[in-house]
Amino acid sequence: MTECVHVALGDRAYDVQIGPGLIDEAGARIAPLLARPRVAVLTDETVAALHLEALRAGLAAAGVEMVALALSPGEATKGWPQFTRAVEWLLEQKVERRDIVVALGGGVIGDLAGFAASVLRRGVRFVQIPTSLLAQVDSSVGGKTGINTAQGKNLVGAFHQPSLVLADTAVLNTLTPRDFLAGYGEVIKYGMLGDAEFFAWLEAEGPALAAGDMSARVRAVTRSVQMKADIVVRDETEQGDRALLNLGHTFCHALEAATGYSDRLLHGEGVAIGCALAFELSARLGLCSQEDPSRVRAHLRAMGTKVDLADIPGDLPDAAGLCDLMAQDKKVVDGQLRFILARGIGEAFVTSDVPGEAVRELLQDALAAR
Repeated sequence: MTECVHVALGDRAYDVQIGPGLIDEAGARIAPLLARPRVAVLTDETVAALHLEALRAGLAAAGVEMVALALSPGEATKGWPQFTRAVEWLLEQKVERRDIVVALGGGVIGDLAGFAASVLRRGVRFVQIPTSLLAQVDSSVGGKTGINTAQGKNLVGAFHQPSLVLADTAVLNTLTPRDFLAGYGEVIKYGMLGDAEFFAWLEAEGPALAAGDMSARVRAVTRSVQMKADIVVRDETEQGDRALLNLGHTFCHALEAATGYSDRLLHGEGVAIGCALAFELSARLGLCSQEDPSRVRAHLRAMGTKVDLADIPGDLPDAAGLCDLMAQDKKVVDGQLRFILARGIGEAFVTSDVPGEAVRELLQDALAAR
């Protein structure tokens, strides 16, 4: 059942292999890349307890040794202290320029390990083994790496493409329902931004996907990765089209900052809420019919994920405060905030031509409904 998506970036091209059981086969799949039969694995404690020994066995089956460092789980790990710890540990392990660092975990570990690999000895290769749905469909593909700072998310990092991605869909069975649905926020984003047929398929198959239908999961991950790969190949360093992948993220990043990057709001939940807000804003600006945001919200509701600001527990800043947080976003160009809006489901586009008043009113109304 293994699918393969090729990311055609010339001498930095790589494959994303998707299907159940890939961790068990990791040694055979990674060995061709190795100059010596040894890898250094960065993971977190939660993932290590679930999957590290399976990876050790999968590597050993091909004669590959492994050393591993497990960091604390959670978004708070994606900062300077743990980044420094990871880099210094890799140096202590005498990781050489021709060696490979393996990122085993969700988006936090993938981003941090990728950034560590990008600066270690001015760049060593790394392999992504994403263990969350969100990481499999989004953060493990495309070479964006980085850490968060007090000023905001992902403001320090580098573009550093992996050498291979192994998306083992069997590990999705170990996710909590909340974590799975958070990742689903990124899956549905692809349908909203560029594939109305995929969105319609998700409306029909989403419940089976959430319930564990493996063929549906492989298909959803493969289609998401293919869409991301196509966009990354056109625009690797986000000068144009790649910004489409940020649908919902301008709102999402502000909400994540407002909730202190805590468990109050997971990234994928913020993306789902952000996509609903982006479609509502598009309808208010006359870009799409009101039917589109209604359909987006209805599907998110049917899946049981977060949809509204009312779904976020605890206090939030007022509309002006949220707008200030949005102004910190990396998508600000010459002081202008870039939004990804839509002319319909599957028809997203990038624009800086959004009246600030319209955004404020939208957020005021959303906050009033809490």
